[in-house]
Amino acid sequence: MPLKDNISPIIEKVSYNSFSEKAIKDKNLSGKDEQLLLDYPTVYIIDDELSNKKHNYSVYVGETSDIKRRTKQHLNDETREDFKKLKGSTTSEMYIIGHRYFNKSLTLDIENKLLQYLLSSESVKNVSNRRGNPQNDYYTSDMMDSIFSKVWRKLHSLNSVLFPLESVIRDSALFKASPFHKLTKEQNNAKNEIILHILSILSQNMDGELILVEGEAGSGKTVLMSSLLYELFNSDELPIDKDKVSVHLLVNHEQQLTVYQQLAKKLGLNNKNGVDVVMKPTSFINLQSKTNSKADIVIVDEAHLLLTQGKQSYRGKNHLKDLLANAKVVVAVFDENQILTTEQIWESDDLAEIRLDAQYIVSLRNQMRINAQQSTIDWIRSLVDEQVIYPFRKDDKYDFRVFDSPQEMYDAIKEKDQHQENGISRMLATYDWKFKQKGKPEDDKYWNVTIGDFSMPWNLQLPKDKATKNLSWAEQKQTIAEVGSTYTIQGFDLNYAAVIIGPSVKYRDGKIIFDPSASCNEKAIRNRTLSDGAKMKFGETLLKNELNVLLTRGVNGLYLFAVDEELQKALKEAMSKEKILKEYF
Repeated sequence: MPLKDNISPIIEKVSYNSFSEKAIKDKNLSGKDEQLLLDYPTVYIIDDELSNKKHNYSVYVGETSDIKRRTKQHLNDETREDFKKLKGSTTSEMYIIGHRYFNKSLTLDIENKLLQYLLSSESVKNVSNRRGNPQNDYYTSDMMDSIFSKVWRKLHSLNSVLFPLESVIRDSALFKASPFHKLTKEQNNAKNEIILHILSILSQNMDGELILVEGEAGSGKTVLMSSLLYELFNSDELPIDKDKVSVHLLVNHEQQLTVYQQLAKKLGLNNKNGVDVVMKPTSFINLQSKTNSKADIVIVDEAHLLLTQGKQSYRGKNHLKDLLANAKVVVAVFDENQILTTEQIWESDDLAEIRLDAQYIVSLRNQMRINAQQSTIDWIRSLVDEQVIYPFRKDDKYDFRVFDSPQEMYDAIKEKDQHQENGISRMLATYDWKFKQKGKPEDDKYWNVTIGDFSMPWNLQLPKDKATKNLSWAEQKQTIAEVGSTYTIQGFDLNYAAVIIGPSVKYRDGKIIFDPSASCNEKAIRNRTLSDGAKMKFGETLLKNELNVLLTRGVNGLYLFAVDEELQKALKEAMSKEKILKEYF
């Protein structure tokens, strides 16, 4: 019998600290609805509004085949602090969710997705659950997304603060970095292999071992690392006493650091020795050098941002080598094509040595970010990698446009951003206009991206919106009126990305070329002193990487405007040829 999509979930809210079967029976539900909640598999959310601040919640999410028995277990559990707090609170409540199609696999999937959504809710300060448990294929799996949306909408109608709109949740940087994403087969295989290698290394009392994870922008590396981190904190397989194990996630990107710190705090991830889970590499190295101890597991997200020469607070010579000296095992996510500064450049011998010494190398090949046909992904890759512009084949899944002016492009991106269902959309640009973090220009209030009559401030300058000031750059409300750089947006995605390609990217004789003399990105165009004392420039390579980062941010759409007239003409011609191409194919 075919499954119907018009069946609504049953959701009832009851007091938690003294829950009994009578609480449901007092709701005067129909016999079938009452049975769905009391005798069938259910998913439940226990929440407690924190007393110190209104609209701040602590939540627990679970699933069960017997809500009566499971609730009694929770209420009588004296071993877990989260259960004791929920039981002792006079304001704790429970949402019990039932549906005619619920089975064990479906309730586990719904539970996992609720964990993912609630972790991303701004009002939720703590999410309590041992681990997510996403399922593979099962009888009602095709209905999961539809049923979940109905569940979430109904929860939203009951408490819009605790359960915000789906579109708001999905735009959150926390959502995108959540460990509760259902992994692809490729990601799941990679995670299982990494864990097996970690267990092997720790069991043999080895140290300084490297596991290398390679993948292009948008290949799902961040989600994999987040899932790995959470799994390790909840694993019972590690050959180390749980009270002694130390696991760290290191991030060298300011915006990402904030996101991961929030994630760790909400999930209650803590090392027993009191050392922070999420840190910057330099902070970690400096701390470890004082303790004369080695961390057990170090995960490095965006390891291509690690330094390979000293600067400011970091006096070493190579972040990764120093991390390997201070840990038993390092899992490093690496993409050469996202290196942006001379300080991050790897000399060829060092890079070859690292790859040779890695105990295990895993490659992620599938594009996860860009929601487009393969022809569109190939077009972007050809533009960046081959530096050629082919005719663009129309893509009904992906909104790709070339605008006649930056103002027209901004008007379009602003309109997209105003409609919540379209998600967060922002302006970006190659680093071809002056910007200094400290100080203001003599002749203006802000450092601006200026093209003719168009002028807009660079990122991180406008007064922050109070409600969103603690979020990542793209999530802050005022940033719709700013232009983001590679340094601000790297590691994040946007629903629609509008990219101003500045004068450092030109089109000559049928090829894209990169002109360091037209760039204001000093970190990319200055000399790099190599280990043998020779000075070398990497400007063209780093500007190419800059363009790569910018053009791979848009999930559902990419808008372009090029300052170079020949490049703009070539892009427009590529678009005009799409009709011919469509007719031909």
